[in-house]
Amino acid sequence: MTAVSVPSATTSFDLGPARALSCRECGHETPLAAEYACLECFGPLEVAYDFGRIRREDIEAGPRSIWRYRGLLPVPTTVESHPNTNPGGTRLVEADRLAKALGVRKVWVKDDTGNPTHSFKDRVVGVALAAARELGFKVLACPSTGNLANAVAAAAARAGWQSVVLVPSTLERAKILMTAVYGGNLITVDGNYDDVNRLAQELAAEHEDWAFVNVNVRPYYAEGSKTLGYEVAEQLGWRLPDQIVVPIASGSQLTKVDKAFRELGELDLVEQTPYRVFGAQATGCSPVAAAFKAGHDVVTPVRPDTIARSLAIGAPADGPYVLDAVRRTNGAIEDVTDEEVVEGIRLLARTEGIFAETAGGVTVATAKKLIETGQLDPDGETVLLITGDGLKTLDALGDRVGPRANVPPSAEAVLKALQD
Repeated sequence: MTAVSVPSATTSFDLGPARALSCRECGHETPLAAEYACLECFGPLEVAYDFGRIRREDIEAGPRSIWRYRGLLPVPTTVESHPNTNPGGTRLVEADRLAKALGVRKVWVKDDTGNPTHSFKDRVVGVALAAARELGFKVLACPSTGNLANAVAAAAARAGWQSVVLVPSTLERAKILMTAVYGGNLITVDGNYDDVNRLAQELAAEHEDWAFVNVNVRPYYAEGSKTLGYEVAEQLGWRLPDQIVVPIASGSQLTKVDKAFRELGELDLVEQTPYRVFGAQATGCSPVAAAFKAGHDVVTPVRPDTIARSLAIGAPADGPYVLDAVRRTNGAIEDVTDEEVVEGIRLLARTEGIFAETAGGVTVATAKKLIETGQLDPDGETVLLITGDGLKTLDALGDRVGPRANVPPSAEAVLKALQD
């Protein structure tokens, strides 16, 4: 793995409270830059902060977007002055009908389908773009399983940047069209996501002015997922839920939601109450679930084979850190079949009127399995993360849903069909 730096005459950057990059393995710190691998041990880097004093009232006075948390993110103090998609501020739904169907006391659904490109990826891209601009990049790029492609293309268009987006050629057609419409450079690649990701790393090493959001600016990009945790806690009245179920692709979202909860407690923005983190995977791509169940610390890569393509990362970069977070919080990781994924989509839709993509079906179906196996506390307050819109993965439903009947234009025929 090669760490990529962008030459710049600037010796310091305005990245808010961020003070350095810290290795997640050895703890070695390096100055803020476009680096993603530790030069001492080649471990992954993440952002370290000096937060100063953060108050609830200052956050609450901020914009209804992720920028209300800019004092907790590696972004310039002027981030709002630049054109961006202003992601975040999505609803937290009190899902009583779903709770009843699952047989639990209390469920909340964090519905991130309300973001600009209808997935949580707008959050991470918003932070990545803000950092990339400060670091001197000129092109926004990514390898993607779909939702990130949409978010990068849209954010680049809004900012007036060029974009280069690489996706598997087998990606859902809706996600390909939704990326292409923004007018950037969309390239489909014969291979799965892991093949596409390797190609992106090669290109990142060759084009130093291209910001591959989840490669050479990954430490900043990943921090955007913290805003999900911040919003959940704020929307619950500045408190942490008892348990949360998070879908796993690379694993970054789960680890950063956990990081957000810990930061809020350390900053006295919430009471430091215990919480449990649960991970959700599709059986056709479940290397982290397999490692958890086997008691392993190493995640063995797999070749994905599932309808949940947005989660189809066979070699998840944050897999070991997911295991750490789940075990530390006394959570668990489960996986569900494609049939269970579809039923999860339908269950959420018919109980709460929320149409989730396949990743959301994985979350709901996994929550159901965790309850049935006694791993998730039915009396605990539970949050489910729904990270993408079902309109992106219509093919997954196949012929499982459709009209009740086709009738001639008469009231009698309608009433008869309703009785049948």
